[in-house]
Amino acid sequence: MFNTISNSPIAKKQSLSAYYQRVRQTSEQICEPLEIEDYVVQSMPDASPLKWHLAHTAWFFEAFILVPHLKSYRVFNSKYDYLLNSYYESLGERVAASQRGTLSRPTVAEIYRYRTYVDEAMELLITENVGNSHLESLIILGLNHEQQHQEFLFTNIKHLFGNNPLRPVYNANLPIANALSIVQPMDWVTYPANLSEIGHNGSEFAFDNEQPRHQVYLPEYKLASRLVTNGEYLEFIAAGGYNNPDYWLSEGWTTIRSQNWQSPLYWEQIEGKWWLMTLGGMRPLNENEPVCHVSFYEADAYARWVEKRLPTEAEWENAAKNSPVQGNLLESGILQPAPATGGDSPEQLFGDVWEWTNSTHQPYPGYRLEKGIIGEYNGKLMCNRLVLRGGSCVTPQSHIRSTYRNFYPPATRWQFSGIRLAQTP
Repeated sequence: MFNTISNSPIAKKQSLSAYYQRVRQTSEQICEPLEIEDYVVQSMPDASPLKWHLAHTAWFFEAFILVPHLKSYRVFNSKYDYLLNSYYESLGERVAASQRGTLSRPTVAEIYRYRTYVDEAMELLITENVGNSHLESLIILGLNHEQQHQEFLFTNIKHLFGNNPLRPVYNANLPIANALSIVQPMDWVTYPANLSEIGHNGSEFAFDNEQPRHQVYLPEYKLASRLVTNGEYLEFIAAGGYNNPDYWLSEGWTTIRSQNWQSPLYWEQIEGKWWLMTLGGMRPLNENEPVCHVSFYEADAYARWVEKRLPTEAEWENAAKNSPVQGNLLESGILQPAPATGGDSPEQLFGDVWEWTNSTHQPYPGYRLEKGIIGEYNGKLMCNRLVLRGGSCVTPQSHIRSTYRNFYPPATRWQFSGIRLAQTP
């Protein structure tokens, strides 16, 4: 974590510089197995071309940090503000997100040159501004922003390959979990009624939507000791879960009917057997792995079917507040949810899949929108989204914490999202 930076000016410069280089190199390492053609395709409006993510994260440092704070800096290309702006209204007009895949230029080679150009300028900026806490906080924001896009790289690669009839393989050497492994029983951990505090506090980095810390009253509740598995979700399918409106919210039922959903995303029946598209290619469905790539609607319907519910984000955070940040995260190299064969409990709530909660992404009491462009980062997205917690198998470990609030529209399935159940005694 970045909070290990020393108070020594030389050590702080070296630590920040190393942190910056490590995050930036990770993005490019993720793309190493790709062919040039893979960088350009946009498989759906929500999945930008891979080259756009690489360019946009460099542009973030350029537009937010270098242009305002490094007098000698000259922009790489003045038209990049239009091409690479995501949703920042204060920076003017931009290419529609759904049209990013129509742009063959800039080339992939030019984007890598752009990243190098920005990195060299950032190294100069870091050297010249050791001890500038405001600037350091902006750089750390930019690095966390890039880590978010590292997850997008994985989810977009998977969607791109999963929609290709050839079913390309991203990495053929990814570990394969033992399909015969014994998954621990689903137990229930009781949390007594209490007045709990949630939200970020302290000096470590957090996004603005994690603040301010505040009190919430939580009645007694129970949280499942592990995630719902593929095998358990198969029972829901076999019982006609996708054909019974009794389990579905109205919008969820409309969505699954209009989209003809009959299983989670990336599941496919071949000669009567279920297969699953992974970043390691097509594999037989492992019933012991946590179910993944389900929408909020599917997670909620399954919970209703087993006569349970999804937790609120406050319940989840209350359970996770003293838990170490460890689990099947990006650094494990598995890039796929792994069976809970032991040691998985509400003390190990991180990794594998982002867990849907029943909480909408709203500002916390006392939240104040930051002024200027930074205020557009999360504040404008506090509407029509549900909160997910805990990170996934493609989340960097240094990026996740118990207060982290991810958020997506309820029909989203391309994210590594799954189900942990809750119940009220």
